[in-house]
Amino acid sequence: MVPVAAAIRRALPGGSVVVSRPRFRVQGWNGAQASPVGDLSEHLDDLRAQFGPVPVVLVGHSMGARAALRAAGHPSVAAVAGLAPWLPPGEPVEQLAGRSILLAHGTADVVTSPAETWAYAVRARALARVAEVEIRGGDHPMIRRAALWHALAATFVGASLGFAPPAGSAASALASPRRTVL
Repeated sequence: MVPVAAAIRRALPGGSVVVSRPRFRVQGWNGAQASPVGDLSEHLDDLRAQFGPVPVVLVGHSMGARAALRAAGHPSVAAVAGLAPWLPPGEPVEQLAGRSILLAHGTADVVTSPAETWAYAVRARALARVAEVEIRGGDHPMIRRAALWHALAATFVGASLGFAPPAGSAASALASPRRTVL
């Protein structure tokens, strides 16, 4: 996620946005504990204490995307981007109500399931604004077509915070009411 965070920093006006990367205390999801969700919620509380009630856009990859989507109900969260997310059947969507959501998945991902991502999107669409982007040839580590993954994340964060999106395929995909294939 370091390159994604750097792309977000580069794309947004200097000094107007803080990019923060939380550290998870425990590795793994750990069943019902959903360990990263508690750590992320605590991080969001700390950010709110430090900066006040500013809008937060969460960007996560794989298990981090699952944690970000689970933490979307936090009062600071305005939007969530899930990149190659791990979204097993039955994953809750109620916490997404009123949020903007980006779900992007590569067609060459053999670690997490694009089909499960799209099924989650269908359920989430009843509660939230959901942009779906299918990345042709995109792999799980987001190495293939890295520039596109980065542009999607940066454009989504900027647009979610009210900045004018740059012209290009990422902005067009995010504006589409249907799943976009890039």
